[in-house]
Amino acid sequence: MGTHTPGRGLGTRRLGAAQIVFFVVAAAGPLYAIAGGVSATYAVTGSVGVPLSFVLLAPVLALFGVGYAAMSRYITNAGAFYPYVAHGIGRSAGTAVAYVTVLAYSSIQTGVFGLFGLSVSTWLNTTFGTDLPWWPIALLMVLVVGAGGVLRIDLNAKVLGVALGLEVAVLVVLNAAMFSHPAGSALTPLEPSSLFTAGVGAVFAFSIAVFLGFEGAATYGEESRDPRKTVGRATYIAIGLTAVLYIASSLGMAVATGPDHIVERAAAEGPGLLFGLGGRYFGTAFADTAYVLFLTSQCAALLSLHNAVARYFFALGREGLLPDGVSRTSKRTGAPIGGSLVQTTIGLVVVSVFALAGRDPFTDLFTWTGVTASTGVTIIMVAVSLSVIGFFRRRPGRKTWWRRAGAPALAAVTLTAILVLIVVNFDVLLGPAGSIPWLRWGLPGLLVLAGLAGFLRAEALRTRRPEVYAAIGGPLREDELVETR
Repeated sequence: MGTHTPGRGLGTRRLGAAQIVFFVVAAAGPLYAIAGGVSATYAVTGSVGVPLSFVLLAPVLALFGVGYAAMSRYITNAGAFYPYVAHGIGRSAGTAVAYVTVLAYSSIQTGVFGLFGLSVSTWLNTTFGTDLPWWPIALLMVLVVGAGGVLRIDLNAKVLGVALGLEVAVLVVLNAAMFSHPAGSALTPLEPSSLFTAGVGAVFAFSIAVFLGFEGAATYGEESRDPRKTVGRATYIAIGLTAVLYIASSLGMAVATGPDHIVERAAAEGPGLLFGLGGRYFGTAFADTAYVLFLTSQCAALLSLHNAVARYFFALGREGLLPDGVSRTSKRTGAPIGGSLVQTTIGLVVVSVFALAGRDPFTDLFTWTGVTASTGVTIIMVAVSLSVIGFFRRRPGRKTWWRRAGAPALAAVTLTAILVLIVVNFDVLLGPAGSIPWLRWGLPGLLVLAGLAGFLRAEALRTRRPEVYAAIGGPLREDELVETR
């Protein structure tokens, strides 16, 4: 595995809370999440109560953020989640979570490459009459994102900040127009009877997938100027911003089309529904501009996800949990060049396999990887919530009961319920492929295998290299421990 070097770190501390927000919200990709994810949720689940699912999910994620932020004062590690679990539950459990995290985030990034390739191919065909397949575009984008992953982190943040600002501006304008031209009541999608039907499990599963990305703030802790404050602050801001955008936009779409017609329209038009409404209100120029921003939204999400996964690989290599080469950093920028190259290679391989197999980039690549990722992230959040309780149980009096136990316990219970709903409705989430047994059970099974592989790797280190095992999760912040005694 190479030389274990726990002290090796990333580049200069350049990031503030606002810049971390750019990364984590850009990973969620608000415009593509709403145009693609929300439309798909309406279409696949047949539920009008999608806006209410976001209203209910936001407080659950905020509960998760309470314990997550409290523990972030003690842990500054590019590995984000798994050091929390390592210090809260145990090192072997932390390594299991680390492997699940790498699989989950790698999955969603490779899926977005498929969506991007299809989106650009469609745009080129509509605008210029070309017939370029999706996969050359996707492969080119893998290389472009890989190149961006080795640049200075604050330069990436500036690019993402501009892209995110434009996305939010478009959504604000569209929401104002949709609510100004109602075709039905705004109260209907918010009524419990609209959500709590036979398809409620699938709605929550899709909705938590749309939120994916907010939880990655801790990944940038080693590069933030004040990790004791910025990680928690960025997490709360990201949850609040995405919740407002998703609630307003999903409700606006239902109001503008009419609650009785939103499911039918979403199924027929897909992502085009949002841009079609924009064209109706502001003309084709606005709709075309919004679609271009839909493409740049995917670019921003790809870059943000790539940065997060590269830092995970870096942390795992640094602690001896993966080959040491993946922890190599750029001497010029401090970026995790080893992890970036690994993630780029994964993207090239996965896109190539789906292209050679003739699989659809949206219904197959994007959907399969997306539901795998959302399942994995839900598992991780449950584990982190339990870890917060374990961590502060051994350090009583350092936080209020609410922050050290109350909020994390509620988060663990509600997120576990959501996880059960996801697994039960996994066949619905896969669409037509849900009837294929090896796929319906194989994709969640991959997460189980990843966790098992991580656990066994840690147990092997416990026996063969106890000094490496003892360092899993990295050190706690000694200054914070002293201050709170």
